[in-house]
Amino acid sequence: MTPHATTVEATQSASNWFRWLKLAAMLYLLLVSVSVIGSGFKWAVGDEAKTLFAFASHPVAGLMIGIVATALTQSSSTVTSIIVGLVAGGLPVEAAIPMVMGANVGTSTTNTLVSLGHARCKVEFQRAFSSATVHDFFNLLAVAIFLPLEIAFGVLNKISEWLVSPLANANDISIKGLNFVKPLTKPVVNAVQSPLEATLPGTIGGVIMIAMGITAIIIAITIMGKVMKKLMVGRAKEMLKNAIGRGPLHGIFSGSIVTILVQSSSTTTSLMVPLVGSGVLKVRDIYPFTLGANIGTCITALLAATAASGEFAVVALQIALVHLSFNILATLVIFGIPVLRELPLKGADWLGHMAAKSKLAALAYIALVFVVIPGGIILLS
Repeated sequence: MTPHATTVEATQSASNWFRWLKLAAMLYLLLVSVSVIGSGFKWAVGDEAKTLFAFASHPVAGLMIGIVATALTQSSSTVTSIIVGLVAGGLPVEAAIPMVMGANVGTSTTNTLVSLGHARCKVEFQRAFSSATVHDFFNLLAVAIFLPLEIAFGVLNKISEWLVSPLANANDISIKGLNFVKPLTKPVVNAVQSPLEATLPGTIGGVIMIAMGITAIIIAITIMGKVMKKLMVGRAKEMLKNAIGRGPLHGIFSGSIVTILVQSSSTTTSLMVPLVGSGVLKVRDIYPFTLGANIGTCITALLAATAASGEFAVVALQIALVHLSFNILATLVIFGIPVLRELPLKGADWLGHMAAKSKLAALAYIALVFVVIPGGIILLS
């Protein structure tokens, strides 16, 4: 090996070590941010809690908040981490569940926007838009099935309650198994909160803490995503190639792993759009991989939940498990039942044909589903 090659290898190794350190720092920032949001929310809502929770507890309004917030931030991981922080601060799990469902729908805007890059060629655009919107249709169908079930029977609430029950004592809700995080985050939270309490009247400081926490989560997850892409995207592409054609279970599993590696379901699903657009793969080939991306993206909220402490610690973990349960159940029910399995494929194929005929149809679909309808319902609520 030449001295030059040795130097390059050493530089690359040092660069990777720096990336891993940066990743660890951003994970810590994520945990601190969730704690800051929880503390700020407890402080801010005060006497207004009933009014706020009454609005948030409207399931359709909650769903639309999740869709719009995720469409704006382009990251369901960011929105679900914020929801975990709000639940840690006292937002009821029942009110947060529709928001989590909305985050699932909103996350599919990214790959739909990526498909617009193929708009110059009609045939490519049809394939690309279909491959992007199969994710949309699956998530919309999942909401159409599970939101009414949740409203009527509290299915996800009960399942997640059962999952966290071993961590909750009969008389005292605590999350003793995860208390190791609190000593790491509490000094920073206190350093943020104490000066605000000393200088700001009323609940203004709480609102500022929430804003700071949300900003920090967006920064942490954005940087985590970029670092993970540099560390893992080569491997992710290799795994994607190996996953296709090995059956749906392998596709779902690979989609989950790739999304955990790159910390972004948007990245995972966007990787597939050009492959389908160029004709290398078919929409049916990448469909299971998309479902795996839905499951893999839940890891960030589960990590964020470890930052919660105090009386709402268990319910913070519960809402993260709601996200995981929702995506696993949706995959089992929709992909497991042949009639339902075909619906997202047929919807995506139809929309691909419509988009190929008129680019305006594609833009109108994106605007209506992710901005106009959700925004209008929120305003009416």
